[in-house]
Amino acid sequence: MTATKTSAVQGYLPGDKPPVGAMLSLGFQQVLTMFPATVLVAILTKFDVGVTLLASGIGTIIALMVSKRKIPMYYGSSFSYIAVVVTAMSLYAGDCFSDPNTFYCPEGVRLVQVGIMGTGLFNILIGLLIMKIGKAALDKVLPPIVTGSVAIVIGVALAGAALGMASANWLVAFVTLIATVLFSVYLRGKGLLGMLPILLGALVGYLLSAALGIVNFSVITNAAWVRMPNITLPAFTDPNAWGLVISIALIAIATIPESTAHLYQMSLYIDALAEQLKRDPLNIKELIGLNLVADGVDDMVVGFLGGAAGTNYGENNSLMAITRNYSVPVLITAGIFAILLGFIGKLAGIVNSVPVAVTGGLAIYLFGVIAMQGIALKMSENVDLFSPANLAVGATIIITGIGGALALPDGLFPFVIPGVFPAGIPAIVFSAIIGILMNLVFVIFKPSE
Repeated sequence: MTATKTSAVQGYLPGDKPPVGAMLSLGFQQVLTMFPATVLVAILTKFDVGVTLLASGIGTIIALMVSKRKIPMYYGSSFSYIAVVVTAMSLYAGDCFSDPNTFYCPEGVRLVQVGIMGTGLFNILIGLLIMKIGKAALDKVLPPIVTGSVAIVIGVALAGAALGMASANWLVAFVTLIATVLFSVYLRGKGLLGMLPILLGALVGYLLSAALGIVNFSVITNAAWVRMPNITLPAFTDPNAWGLVISIALIAIATIPESTAHLYQMSLYIDALAEQLKRDPLNIKELIGLNLVADGVDDMVVGFLGGAAGTNYGENNSLMAITRNYSVPVLITAGIFAILLGFIGKLAGIVNSVPVAVTGGLAIYLFGVIAMQGIALKMSENVDLFSPANLAVGATIIITGIGGALALPDGLFPFVIPGVFPAGIPAIVFSAIIGILMNLVFVIFKPSE
C-alpha cells in the first residue's frame, strides 16, 4: 500500500509503496550503499564481480519474499567469510589465486559454492530451531564469548592478507587507509556521503594510483559493454568441497549474532516511525527465526549462482534509518538494479582495474573493524571476563584461531579427517569447534559461581 498522508511525518514502513520516482531514486541509493563492500569481497576472493552483483539482487528479492515482505533487509557480500574462502582458494586453486593478473578463479569458486550453500542450510536449520524452541536455548550453545571471540579471530587472522596486498605499494595503501578512516569519522551522519566511506576512500586511492601510472586501464577498454556473468554450478561431486561445507558454515557463528542485532535495531526504528505515523507497531524483532531462514535462503541462491557469501547489510540498515525508508518495494527495486548491473562488462572492468594496493589499504581498515566488532559484541552483552570459564573459552579460540592462521603451514591444524578435511582443519574452523565444545562442557558441568 501507499504511505498515508494523514500525518506530516515523512517515511515508509515495510508494506508501503512510494511513488515511482521516489522508489527508483531510493532503490538506486540502496544499491550505491551496498556496492563498495559487496564488490570488494569479490575482488579479495577472486569471485566474478558480475555474478556477485547479480546474485546479490536475486538473493535479496527471494529473501524478502521468504520473510513475507515483513523484514526490510538488503543482502550483500560478507567480510566474515573471506579468511576461510581465501584458505580454500589457496589450497585448491593456488596457481590462479596467487596470480596478481588474474581476477577470477572459477575452479576455486565452484568448490566454495558448495560451502556457501552449506552455510545457507545451516542458517535455515538454526532459524527453524529458534522458531521452535526460542533464542535463549541457542544462546547457551553460542554465547557471546564464543561468537565475539570467533569474530575477533576472523578479523585478525586476515591481517597478513591485508598487509600482503598493501605491500604492493605502501604509499597508495596508506593514503587509501587514511582517506577511508577520515571519511568514515568526519562524514558520519552527513547523509548519503556518510554511508560511502569505503567508496570514497577507494576513489582517493584509485586517483593516486592513476597519477603514479599503476592503473591498468586496458582492463577497462578491453571489457565489453554488455556481457553474461560467469555463472558456475557448485562442484558437488568434488570430494574437496565437503570439507568446505563445515569450514564455511561454521563462520555463521559470527554472522548469526550480527544478523540478529540488525533485526533488533531495525525493529526499534520501524516501530518508532509507525508510532509517529499513528500506525500499529510491527515488532519485527519477534521474527528472529524467520530472519535467519531468509538469510539462509539468500546464501543458497548466492551459492548456487557463484556469488560471494552474503549477509544482510548494516550499511543499508543505517541508510534506511537516516532516510526513514523501510519500504520492501524499494528494496526489491534495488535488487533489480543490482541484477542489471551484473550484466555491465565495463563496470566489471573498472572494478578489476583497481590496484592491489588500494584494496590492501581498504582491507587494513575493514578487517580490523571485523575484529573490533567482536569486542563490541562482548561489551554490549556484558560478558564477564573475570569468569575463569569465559576466559578459558575466549583465550583458546583467539590463540588457536589467530596463531594457527598466521603460523601454521597454509593455516591448517595437522589433524586429517578423511573425506572432510583431507589436508587438515583450517585454523578458524578449529578454533570455533574447540570453543563450542569447551563451552558445552561448562554448560553441562556448570562451575560454581
